[in-house]
Order: sequence, then C-alpha cells, then structure tokens
Amino acid sequence: MATLSVPPVLTSPRDDAMQLYRAFKGFGCDTAAVVNILAHRDATQRSLIEQEYKTIYSEDLSKRLSSELSGDVKRAILLWMPDPPLRDATIVRKALTGDVIDLKAATEVICSRTPSQIQHFKQIYHARFHAYLEHDIEYRATGDHKQLLLSYISAMRYEGPEVDRAMAEHDAKSLFKAGEKRLGTDEMTFIRIFSERSWAHLAVVSSAYHNMYGNSLTKAIKSETSGNFEFALLTILQCAENPGKYFAKVLHKAMKGMGTDDSTLTRVIVTRAEIDMQYIKAEYEKKYGKSLNDAVHSETSSHFRTFLLSLLGATHR
Repeated sequence: MATLSVPPVLTSPRDDAMQLYRAFKGFGCDTAAVVNILAHRDATQRSLIEQEYKTIYSEDLSKRLSSELSGDVKRAILLWMPDPPLRDATIVRKALTGDVIDLKAATEVICSRTPSQIQHFKQIYHARFHAYLEHDIEYRATGDHKQLLLSYISAMRYEGPEVDRAMAEHDAKSLFKAGEKRLGTDEMTFIRIFSERSWAHLAVVSSAYHNMYGNSLTKAIKSETSGNFEFALLTILQCAENPGKYFAKVLHKAMKGMGTDDSTLTRVIVTRAEIDMQYIKAEYEKKYGKSLNDAVHSETSSHFRTFLLSLLGATHR
C-alpha cells in the first residue's frame, strides 16, 4: 500500500513541465513549487514530465534539478525522479562504486527485493552503467557476504505463498546443525537456504526453528555470524517475515540518537512510498508508539521535511 498522494484532477505533464521551468527562472529557485509538483506525481507521471520538459526546453530535467536545488532536498528529489528499477540500480551502483563505499546500503536494497525486482534492476544496471552487478559485487564485497549476495541475485526463487512444510522443517534442522549445534558455523548451508528459498518458505522455516529449538532463527544468526554477512541474512529473513516491520526498524535507527542518517531516511522513504509505506507506517507506530510522520517532522526541516512528509501522505502542517 503506497502513501503517495496524487491529486484527483491532474494538470497535464506539459503544464507541470512549464510550471517547473517557471520555478527555475528568476533569482533563486522556487523550491516549494518544485516539491509541490514532484512529490505528488507517480513514476509514470514523472517520466512523462521529464519527456515534455526535454521536448519543450531541450534540456534534461534531472540535470536542471541538480543545478537548481541543493542539500538534502536535492538528493531526495533526484532519487525520486527515476522509476523503481532504475532507482534501485542507481543506489546499488553508487553504493558499490561511488566516492563512499556503502556495502550496507547495497545489501539492504538487494536483500529486500523480490527475485523479479532483482532481475529487472540487474538488466537496467547493465544497460545504464555498462557494468555487471555481479562484477561490482565481486570487486567490493568479501567472503561469505560476497557469496551470499552473488547467490541471491542469480537464484530465481519462487514468489508465491505455497510452502512445503516438511521441507521447511528439514531446512530448520539443517540450519540448526550448521549453526548452534556445532562448534563453528557451516556458512555454506546458510547461504544455500537463504539464497534459494522463497520468502514464504523462509518465514515458515523461521517459525519451525523456534518451535523445534526454542530459540529464534534471528538470535541464532546473530550469535553464529557477524558483520555484513549477518546483516544480509537478517535483512532476507526479516523481509521474508514482515518487510513493513523491517523498514520501520531501519527508519527508527536512522533517526535515533544524535543526528539523523539522512541518506538512509531518504532512501527508505523514497523507495517504499509507491510500494508498501502504509504498512511501514503502521508497524512503526505499533513498535515505537509514535507516528512515522511525527518522527520525520521532528528530525527534518525546511523543504526536505515537506518533501518527505508529502511522500508519506501527510497533510501540510
């Protein structure tokens, strides 16, 4: 369930393009006008606005936005403009090859996407950056973390709800033997099961594990693995069980303590606003006793705040 709110009567993409051009003209950019248009258009509409803008003004809208805007709101709007597969490809490419390598961000995007989403953004990754996702992972990640990511992006997992319970129990047993039951950890078993099984299957494995051994699979992963490998396994498992809850946690962590992790905050809100943000908001409120809108409102300011709150479906304060 998306939180993006699009006006019931839309202006044409051509009119939007002209309004944006007007917002850029003169001294300084009318950022409020830019936010007001773009934060209320879905992926298809944004693409049409870009096409119209190019046709009328012979320039690239994203390039113009990049030169007119600044700071957090610029990063957020530029991330919002592409459709989800191109956006995912862009985030992962930047995380693996940018000035600052961010393996956590790349891992979060890869391990929280469905197999068809991964296949789609892999194709775009190659078309847009003339590079293979596999090669970039090979170059940047190491050890078990690298093996898991490579297996995860190549396996064509089933995406439906049916689960073979006997097989799920067998997997739970295998994971117990590979981890808590032995001295040291058999990482290959974890990699095989986590990269080859569907989300529905892993959710059943998790509850079978708890029933059979009285310990949660999450705790077992935390005690048996570490670093980025642990982070990847937990991301896969938590997204299999409840993606809304997983992203609520990520957002809470980004806003906890001194200072806000703006890039994580932006990434999660922008990438989930058109997918399942309603569920994330519900889980956030349930777990932290405060609405996500209120949390974002108190951690951000100015146009950046208005933009994120618009994506969260908040009415203006």
